[in-house]
Formats: sequence, C-alpha cells, structure tokens
Amino acid sequence: MNEKTLKVLEYPLIIQQLSTHATSDIAERIINELKPSDELETVQQSINETDEMTQIYNKHRVPGYSGLKDIKSYVRRAEIGSLLNVEELNQIKRNIQVQNRFKTFYASIVDEDEAILYPNIDGYVAQLPVLSDLLNQINEQCDEHDLFDTASPKLAELRHQIKKTNDRIKSRLEQMVRSSANQKKLSDSIVTVRNDRHVLPVKAEYRQDFNGIVHDQSASGQTLYIEPSAIVEMHNQIAQVKAKEKEEKDRLLYILTEQVSEVGYELLSSTEVMGHLDFVTAKAKFGATNKATKPIISEDRAIYLPKARHPLINQSEVVSNTIEFKEDINAVIITGPNTGGKTVTLKTVGLITLMAQSGLLIPTLDGAIITIFKKVFCDIGDEQSIEQSLSTFSSHMKNIVNIIDQADKDSLILFDELGAGTDPSEGAALAMSILDYTIERDALIMATTHYPELKAYSYNREKVMNASVEFDVETLRPTYKLLMGIPGRSNAFEISKKLGLKNELINHAKSLIGQDEKEINVMIESLEKNAKSVENDRIEVEKLKQESIDLHQSLTQELQRFENFKTQLMDEARNKANQEVKQKTEEAETILQELRDMRDNSAANVKEHELIERKKRLDNQYTSQSLKQNVKKERHDKIEKGDDVKVLSYGQKGEVIDVISDEEVVVQMGILKMKIEVKDLEKLDKKKQQPSKVVPRTNRSTIKMDLDLRGYRYEDAMLELDQYIDQAVLSNYGTVNIIHGKGTGALQKGVADHLKKHRSVDSYRTGMPSEGGFGVTVVTLK
Repeated sequence: MNEKTLKVLEYPLIIQQLSTHATSDIAERIINELKPSDELETVQQSINETDEMTQIYNKHRVPGYSGLKDIKSYVRRAEIGSLLNVEELNQIKRNIQVQNRFKTFYASIVDEDEAILYPNIDGYVAQLPVLSDLLNQINEQCDEHDLFDTASPKLAELRHQIKKTNDRIKSRLEQMVRSSANQKKLSDSIVTVRNDRHVLPVKAEYRQDFNGIVHDQSASGQTLYIEPSAIVEMHNQIAQVKAKEKEEKDRLLYILTEQVSEVGYELLSSTEVMGHLDFVTAKAKFGATNKATKPIISEDRAIYLPKARHPLINQSEVVSNTIEFKEDINAVIITGPNTGGKTVTLKTVGLITLMAQSGLLIPTLDGAIITIFKKVFCDIGDEQSIEQSLSTFSSHMKNIVNIIDQADKDSLILFDELGAGTDPSEGAALAMSILDYTIERDALIMATTHYPELKAYSYNREKVMNASVEFDVETLRPTYKLLMGIPGRSNAFEISKKLGLKNELINHAKSLIGQDEKEINVMIESLEKNAKSVENDRIEVEKLKQESIDLHQSLTQELQRFENFKTQLMDEARNKANQEVKQKTEEAETILQELRDMRDNSAANVKEHELIERKKRLDNQYTSQSLKQNVKKERHDKIEKGDDVKVLSYGQKGEVIDVISDEEVVVQMGILKMKIEVKDLEKLDKKKQQPSKVVPRTNRSTIKMDLDLRGYRYEDAMLELDQYIDQAVLSNYGTVNIIHGKGTGALQKGVADHLKKHRSVDSYRTGMPSEGGFGVTVVTLK
C-alpha cells in the first residue's frame, strides 16, 4: 500500500489510537507493524476474528494480558544451555499464567452459551499448549526474588549454616558495642556492613585499640569501619558456604533451564498466540470505542457505507453520511461550497477502506459493504514542494500523473478539487479528461470539484454519479450532509439576499444568466427537497426499526428472566421435595422399628389391629397424595353386603359383612371388624381383582417355615424373597429356610447378596447336610 496515501489519509493516527488498547509489548509491536492487506482471505479472517472478540468483549469482561512479554531470547538461551536466572524464569511463569487465565475464561463463556460459536478464537485457543508441569516446578522452586530454601535439602542446610554464623557474628558485635570500655571509642552504636562484611564504626583516634581489617572510612576521615579480628574467620566461613550455596543454586536453576528448553517450542507458540489474542482484543476495544460494525467484504466491486463517520473526528461533533458506489458506477463527483465537508468525505471513504483491509471494524451502521483494493491513491490538500519550487497546480499534477500511470480495476482513487489551481475553463477540461481516462482504466474514483462544468459531466456519462454537500441558506453555514445523486448548486443569490443585497440587483443578476442555467438550478432545488423528504422517511424507518430491535431485545430478556425464574422455582420445589422424602423416610424407619420392638416385646401377642395401624402409618408416608386423590373420587357403584372392597385410607382389602346405612358399612379385614365410611371404599371386581401389592397380615399357621425359589427367574425370586421375609417378621419367626437349589450357584449368590443388605436379616448361613446342604440358606431374623 502506498505510504504517501497512508500518511495523507491519517492512517498512522488510527494505529496510534489502536495501540493504546494493547496490553502487552507484543501486541503493540504487531499494531505498529499493521498495514492494510489486499488478500481477500486474509482480510476476511482478520475481520471475522475481530468481530468474534468484539462479541465476547461486549458480553463479558475479557481478562487482561498484563505480564505477557516476549520471551524468545530466554528460550533461545535455554536451548543452548545458558543458565536462566530467577527473574527470567518468573517472566516465563507469568506468560504461562496469562495463557491459563485466558483458557479458563474462554472455557467458562463457551460453557455458558454453547449456541454461540467463535470459530476463529476457538482455533487460537486450541493452539495453546499445556504447560502446567513447568509452571508447577517454577512455583515450587522460587518466588519473584530467589529460590526457596525448600528447593533442595542441601540448599536449606547451607542457608541454615549462613544464618547461624551470621547470628554468631551479630551476637559478638553486639557484645563489643555494649561494652562500657568501647562506648567512647565508637562513633555510633549501630553495626553496619561494608564489602559484605559486618563492621564497627570506630573513631579514628582509637584505631590502635581495635585489631581487625579497615574496610572503609567516613568522608571526613574521622570514622573508620573496622571488621574486628574476632569475626574475620566467621566471615570467611560464610564466604565459603555462600560459594557452595551459589553452586547449589546454579544446579537447581540448570534443572529448571533444561525444563524450559524441553518445552521451548510450546512456550514460543503460546507467547505468539497470546500476543495475537491481545492484538485482536485491542481491535475489539477500539471498535467498541468507535461504535464500529463488521463490514461485508464483497468480491463484486461495490461500496456501501451507511451512516459512515470519520473515525478521527469526535463522535459528538461528526456528521454521518451514507456513501454508496453502485455496481454500475465508476466515479462519484462531489460538488458544493468550500469547507462544506467534501474533503472529509473523501478521507472518510479512504480511511474506512484502509481500516477494513487492516481487519478493523468500521464506523458505520450494520450492513456496510467494502471492496478489497490492491491500490489506494489520493491527491488531497496542498502538497506543494518548496524544495522543488513547484506551484500548487504543478505539485498536484505531478502526483496525478503518477496516479493515472498506475490506475487499474483494483484501484481506488480520491481526487480533491481536481483541476484546481489554474484557469477554470482549462482546469475543468483537464478534470474531465483525467476522469474519462481513469474510468476507462476501470478504476473506482471519488472526486471533489467546484467547477460548474462537472455538474453536467455525470449526465453525459453512464458510469458517473453526482453528489453534493448541503448548504443551509438560513444559517449561511454548511450542514456537512452528503446528498448522493444530486449535484451542488450555487447559492449566491440566496446568500446575497440574506446579507442584504437589494432585490433589484439580485433580479437583474438572474436575468443575465441563461434560461438553461435557471432550469438546472430549479431542478437541483427540487431534487434537494425530494432528497430531504426521502432522508426524513429513512430516518423514521430507522427509528421504527431500532424500536423494533429494542422491543425484541426487551422481550428476549423478559423471556430469559422468566426461564431463569421457572428454573429457580423448579430447583426450590425439587429441594423441598427431597427434604420431605428424607423426612418421610426417617419416619418410615421409625415405624418399622416400632413394629420390630412390638414383636420382640410382645412375642406372639401382637394384635392384628395394632399391626394394621402401624402399616397404615408406613404406607401413608409414600401414598398419602394418591390416597387423597382416591378419596376424592366419586363412588358410583353401590356397596352391598358380601362385596369385596379396598379400604383406601388403610390400603387394605376386606369384605363388607354388614350395611349400616348408605354412608357407612362394617368391613372385615383379617380378624379385624371396623365401621368404614362408604366414600373411603373402592369396590373390587371379583373377576378382575388383582393380587394385592400390600403384604397380607397372616398368622403363623398360614406362613411356612421355608420358601422354595426353585424355577423362579432372578427378579421374581428377589421379589418373592422380600415378601416372604416381611411375612415371617410379622409372624414373629426367628429362623426360616430359603430353598434355591444348587444349579449354577447364581440364584444362591443372588439370595446371599440380597440377604446381606436386608434390614430385617440378622444373619444367614448355608444349610447343614441334614437341612439340604448347599441348596438351602438358613436365615436368622432380627
């Protein structure tokens, strides 16, 4: 891309603003080297990844990349065996931590909303290696400043020796400082350090009273810093131990350096990916700051920039304009007053094009369409060369000559005041000739001019469209609004009238211009009014569209809140139900224990109605809801004497032995006779009556001492076994026999496993030969 074009369109200022959003020096370097690309796939991927990160940034708080630095030199040194220090190892650790923090963050947002896809960001995250082993090793061995004492037993021992000797030195020196004989000989009572040795501040006149080595003196020479002879040897011991400490530290650092070398490629790959993600995040932040959107990259040559804004003008001041090159248009000619915004429009188109080709989102409304250009040229502003002593016209013409020599179908050309700086008639003719030539070369051109001849130019050319910048004659100020398809018109008469020029002079001036010119001005005025009407309608449509979008978002949020509330209610109901089930289970256990206690305490004298009452309480824990529903059912069948019925509130079957009234009868349940309300009864059809699922209350005479399971399927056998044990418990049996046969042993094993878990079984064993041997299991009940 032409460097001069980048400078004229102020692309470096975009780079400068973008770099303020970078966290790491890696991302900042990538930004400073960023240039527009002319490769379609490269631009498309770059814009897509920026858009994905923008979606993430707008919904979540993207973790920072603080601490990320280029570690290429560290890795290269490690690979050739050069020792890394603690500071360098900690920088490597910080890079790994930045990576892990982003991986954790990204995994959480993907889990949060699996329906939203970020394929480009997915690809980068997938490249991030696992470096937990190295991270753990560095964390275990050192902090930000030094290796831990615990890095190795030897290092811990050496540092203990150093500390111990230092303590002895300090103790000895403190004794000397506290000595009354030395009070007047010392300049200060504080022990200090010189040349890594502890020294005493001795007054110079008492030098002969202290045997030792002078390491330093004060600026005045009145104080000497002496290492007493009594501690010289101890200092020498420390120096020797410190040498060993350094050897041990180097050994440990070498191990860590080798580990860095082993994963060198992964470390460099991680740093590169994280630096790029920081760069992409910076693009997302920059786009969010400028309220930018993702453009559509078109392979067909077309430009559509709805409500485009110049990105370097303050958002509160900039006027947005819709700029469009239709497919059959090669050139747009903008006319209008000076300082009316024509040049800003040129720069907006050029700069937005450069931004899109750099992978940035652009400051327009949604739906913008951009074409990829291999060349972007511009001739904007006064670029007179003082050194070459060229006039303004010559300077522009030299630049134009260079542009048209390179112009082709892949070029975007921006001409500001084309043909200006010379005789108006010649300048207009040159402008039209240059436009004809560049259109023939199939370039895309946007040009500004104040020549009236160029207003009619587009009417005689198929591939040219007029445009103009609006001027408000009421305020005598430009509105900076671009009117596509409408040429600019002179407002000299209106402006002169506003400024007080007499009407007769204005009317006389009007009579001097040709009829064609008058008709053209009337036509342009009519087009401007129509354009304003269309624009007002469009604004109203946009307003309604935005209100519709806001309403949809509001309803979506309400729906989400409702779904969340429903989920919350379901969770609360589930928790409450679980608590109730737990409570009911505990109550059931209590009732069962009462049954066992009654059996144990009363032997065989437990009365049937007591068992039924407790069984009723047990059943109610699990069937109370269904029983309530059953009780509410209307009874259409008449209950008569001799009918088989089910007592709903007890869950028991019985026989009607007497009818007291239409509302009450006497029912026989086992040995128990009870008065029951008719509404609590369900008449049973004797022909269709199914076996009751409730374990029947029977006495010893009806329950055998053994259960024969031979021939049963496994599931049926276990069900039969459960029912039998319940009956045996209620019959107060102490021991029963389970006959399962020998066979393959599967049924025997199943019986044993089942008995092992049964709460009513105290113990079990294989039968003796006289009892049936391995074909029988003898069970002792609680």
